[in-house]
Amino acid sequence: MANAYRKRFDNSTPFPFELVYRDTKSAQSELPDHLHDWYELVYVYSGRGTFFIDQTIYDAEQGNIFLIPGNTIHRSFPDPALPKTSTALFFLPSFVHSTPLGDSFSYLRCFEQAKRQKRYKLTAGEDVLHSLRELIERIHQELTDTQPGHRHAVQLYVQQLLLLLNRAISPAEDGHAAAAVGPPWMTALLAYIDENPGSPLGMSQLAKMAAVTPAHFSRVFKSLTGLTVTEYVTTKRIIRAKELLSETNATIAEIAEQCGFESLPHFHRTFKKMTGVTPNRYKKT
Repeated sequence: MANAYRKRFDNSTPFPFELVYRDTKSAQSELPDHLHDWYELVYVYSGRGTFFIDQTIYDAEQGNIFLIPGNTIHRSFPDPALPKTSTALFFLPSFVHSTPLGDSFSYLRCFEQAKRQKRYKLTAGEDVLHSLRELIERIHQELTDTQPGHRHAVQLYVQQLLLLLNRAISPAEDGHAAAAVGPPWMTALLAYIDENPGSPLGMSQLAKMAAVTPAHFSRVFKSLTGLTVTEYVTTKRIIRAKELLSETNATIAEIAEQCGFESLPHFHRTFKKMTGVTPNRYKKT
């Protein structure tokens, strides 16, 4: 399993923000497998392609917004004939947290809803898109000029951008326009893997459930997600393990078993390879 699984960010930096501005992607320049702790917001200016996020394949085209919470498997596939141009904002949740002001508002609400509803593609009216593009330009200008206070200005603009999206997209509408693409059996199998990370999830079992041949299943799975079945299942299991380590009092041995790892040493090796730390270290952070 290659180190390309994870886009590496420095979580200890005092300025946990990065901007990839108006980048035109080719198939060769895309990261093969994309998983990181930082939150990501992508805006598509032009071109087309597909975006695999969590367990869904989306069409991607001009005006689309994608919200990707941390620790979410995702990969972008540009159209070879018309590769998309997009801007991506990466940040840790702490970057946009603010002092409580007597209400329950969170800048990350739109991300939380996307994760809860498993709908990561958003569409908005042109007035909202215009304001979003303007804020991206201001962020880019601040990072380019590096005037005194530019990091504080970037933080304020990112908060303003998230406020814009949270106000523009009501809870009932959040992700409503995100139509999945791909064969129905693929959608069903991705959902099954997501809900049953501790079950036997070998290619032969999954292909049988999908009622297709293992060769066809493997080929379609890799073409739509950019990962092999084994890579995807292992990544899903590690994501679930991280959640259990952070949110429960279960022992590491219990978590390894719940997440479908054949042995505790195998779990330790895989977890450290994919996260850079041991399960014990992660649980203490």
